[in-house]
Amino acid sequence: MRRFAPGTEVDVVVVGTGAGGAPVLAELAAAGLDVVALEAGPFFDPFRHTPDETDAAEINWMDERLSAGADPTAFGPNNSGRGVGGSTLHWGAFTPRPDAGQLRLRTQSGQGRDWPLSLDELAPFLLRAEADLGVSGPAAYPWDPSRRYAYPPAARNASADRMADGCSLLGIRATDAPAAVLTRERHEHGQTRGACISCGTCHQGCRTGAKASMGTTYLSAAVRSGAEIRADAFVHTVETDAAGRVTAVVYRQGDTDVRQSCRALVLAAGGVETPRLLLHNALANSSGQVGRNFLAHPATQVWGTFDTPQRSYRGYPSSLITEDFLHPTDADFAGGYLIQSLGVMPLTYATSLVRGGGLWGDELMSALEAARFTAGLGINGECLPSEDNLLELSDEIDRFGVPRARVSFTAADNEKALSRHAVAVMTRILEAAGATATRVLERTAHTLGTCRMSDDPSDGVVDRYGRSHDIDNLWIADNSTFPSALIANPALTQVALALRTAERMLAPQP
Repeated sequence: MRRFAPGTEVDVVVVGTGAGGAPVLAELAAAGLDVVALEAGPFFDPFRHTPDETDAAEINWMDERLSAGADPTAFGPNNSGRGVGGSTLHWGAFTPRPDAGQLRLRTQSGQGRDWPLSLDELAPFLLRAEADLGVSGPAAYPWDPSRRYAYPPAARNASADRMADGCSLLGIRATDAPAAVLTRERHEHGQTRGACISCGTCHQGCRTGAKASMGTTYLSAAVRSGAEIRADAFVHTVETDAAGRVTAVVYRQGDTDVRQSCRALVLAAGGVETPRLLLHNALANSSGQVGRNFLAHPATQVWGTFDTPQRSYRGYPSSLITEDFLHPTDADFAGGYLIQSLGVMPLTYATSLVRGGGLWGDELMSALEAARFTAGLGINGECLPSEDNLLELSDEIDRFGVPRARVSFTAADNEKALSRHAVAVMTRILEAAGATATRVLERTAHTLGTCRMSDDPSDGVVDRYGRSHDIDNLWIADNSTFPSALIANPALTQVALALRTAERMLAPQP
């Protein structure tokens, strides 16, 4: 890997190496720019990823965050990564595309937010992202007959089989899910990615490279093009000149503060750390929108108990999907949801039973004893932006001298109505498939929307390309820029947005 002296000014510093930062880094490096990525976590050797859930927590962002509101968000393994590759180290690789209506939610429903770009503008970058990641999927996608995937779908697990059974009996369309998981070996960027071996430990890190991560895709390409990645480098300060433009960042590496000067800065640290850094440095917030409109997808699960063992911890976790409920005709809410089959490892399931189901003691142990007989379904649903859901700086200071983030989240009536509708549908599917009992586990997923994009500078933090309304050499390339949650899981959309941001950065500037 090429290395730049910290005293040397580089063209661009990228903070964060996940689904936002890595594509930007790769594109800028390929264009010949001098670029450095700063990652708060370490490098992880993929061959050392472990299926042990306790040990595997090292790839999650486990630093303390404060969670408030009537429906406090669970942090830790739920939503953030810490290490080169960011959350793609432990993501589930579930890669549905957003549809056109999701980006025009307010126009269609009168609620929520429209995005300042259309699906037609985003579509070429979604296709590029799928090709770069190696997304597998069915030969025929019921909700988009024109769609094609380069790789056949991952093998179904027991939850997928039960979902297929139930959906078939109820007349609900379901098919193999799009997933950034290789089903054939692939050689690229000087390395080999193996095919999925159905071990079921995607969320503990992939040992074969079958599951796409930024390390096996964009970061490898970036390094081969001359980019530098500095691990264990926590950025705490952004320096600006008299005109307000970014000139440098200061990061902590070990016990030492290091200053790296730059001509432009890309923040891609996620929906919590990006607004936290901006608020700590009092930057890019003339609109007052930094930290506002925090979004968390409704991600309610329903688990069914069957008479025969299911062992849903085996295989690729989310191997079946239905999009029949993106726009339910009988909805008493705006937006909709998708349903996916679930696979889960034992400790994660136990945690969900406690946090989402309220189980404890003998009741918890009985549920765990029956775990091998269960199969589950879960949703990814729309979440409407609200001024009451926000990220603020607390009075507690971390070891870097930065105030800890306090995130307040309360599900509104729209999210509650959506979840009720979804629970009823998922329960019917499982019962049709033969479940003798069902259990609902409430949860949310993902951290979105705290630095939203907008055409109006008074109503957002960045423009439609991710460029700060206030500071012309500051860009944001992570899912904090989402104006609405979307029904699709965010990573594929985030990669596409990052590729679009990089293209704009490389274009001649006015």
